[in-house]
Amino acid sequence: MNVVVVGGSRGLGLGVTRAAQESGARVTVVARDLAGLDGEQGDARDEGFAAKVLAGVRPDLLVITAGAVPEMGPLTGLTWAEFSVNWHSDVRIAFTWLRAALRLPLAPGSRVVVFGSAASLRGSRLSGGYAGAKATVRLITEYAAEEASALGIAMTTVLPGITPGTTVGETAIRAYAKNAGRTEEQFRANLPDAPPPEAVGRSILGIAAGAYLLEAGGPRPLP
Repeated sequence: MNVVVVGGSRGLGLGVTRAAQESGARVTVVARDLAGLDGEQGDARDEGFAAKVLAGVRPDLLVITAGAVPEMGPLTGLTWAEFSVNWHSDVRIAFTWLRAALRLPLAPGSRVVVFGSAASLRGSRLSGGYAGAKATVRLITEYAAEEASALGIAMTTVLPGITPGTTVGETAIRAYAKNAGRTEEQFRANLPDAPPPEAVGRSILGIAAGAYLLEAGGPRPLP
């Protein structure tokens, strides 16, 4: 199986990369910094770059995890540029790679998994436009799924919660703990159990089309 992981050099993306490699798949990581991994180095927002990678690899599974670390703070403490960083990164990356996958198109039977966030359902008041950007990522994937069905391509959105050990997760923990007047350890103790990146990676390798919350017990389908 050929797998492309956009943003596969760190965090949940690295978990997917390692799980796919352990399964015997041929994995191409797409990232600005490959961190010693095999893949394609470049800007995931670049439409020409996305088209080139997909045409060259023709993946059976495309996983889109890349995005920006949100600026954290109260609304009054953020500039518009800080508030909108995830709109210009996460939303654009999802749009770029979904569009490229449909325009190529990927072969019938291929699958595309896009990482959103549980924040799109619950909100995230200290992370600016992050929750809204991730809600749009989910919507874009649903739009793409309508077009993909005629091509035999399955589209899936997965929504992880705050995941300790990842850059985004640790950034959120620091900000919300400080805002609540707690230590980071106290805040972590009250978080719902989250699967580690490697477990997330294993759980999505064979996941069916649809939308899922990623919980400690495994992916839970959304209505």
